[in-house]
Amino acid sequence: MNGRLEGKVAIVTGSTMGIGAAVARRFAREGARVVINSHVIDAAARALQEELGSARSLFVQADITDSAAVERLAGRALAHFGRIDILVNNAGVNVFADPLELDTEGWRRCLGLDLEGAWNACRAVLPAMLAQGGGSIVNIASVHGHKIIKGCFPYPVAKHGLIGLTRSLGVEYAARGIRVNSISPGLILTERIEAWLAGFPDPEAERRRQAALLPCGWIGEPDDVANAALFLASDEARFVNATDLLVDGGRSQVYHD
Repeated sequence: MNGRLEGKVAIVTGSTMGIGAAVARRFAREGARVVINSHVIDAAARALQEELGSARSLFVQADITDSAAVERLAGRALAHFGRIDILVNNAGVNVFADPLELDTEGWRRCLGLDLEGAWNACRAVLPAMLAQGGGSIVNIASVHGHKIIKGCFPYPVAKHGLIGLTRSLGVEYAARGIRVNSISPGLILTERIEAWLAGFPDPEAERRRQAALLPCGWIGEPDDVANAALFLASDEARFVNATDLLVDGGRSQVYHD
């Protein structure tokens, strides 16, 4: 541990598995006190809370699509730790459908979690950050916010919007000490992606095929995104604001199917 976040309090939404859990662990190792979150209390939530320890972590169940629930999440963070320095908006969902076959519920679920939920969390923490004179917000966007892949609608709509939210809020609050940035991960070996690969007739062959699409030749891991989030959340990135960092092994820069 290098203490790059020593004395800081971070909220990480959707943080009991995958990228969110990696971010929570990385932040805790760097000295932060971490508020972890999920919309359910399950085995993954209990395991991560036990791993991080009650002295340096707090689990708050909250559905980020519910603005009142997110306000309570921020309130509990303040009551427990006394401040909020960092917000990582990681909670989200993949919704891929034919545009004309997508029902209203699917559209609202995607936009509600991937865009409106992030805004709910930003709106909940901004008053505390403004009162203390600064803070850092990191939104987990996606390469889908940069490039369009057929069959993935409406997910790119939400992620383009999230990058727009990042830029707008970053400019709006820059002079008041708050930085807002985003990270756009490419293919990352989360539990969900591992399960997706396992569904192929030859999972290892598909894993090799996916890796071959990447200029670097290998698939990213949650820690790769967590490391980027650590930089953006830390004071080392004090002059980085209203920008998006691609963490995709270079894939979005080349033509691909």
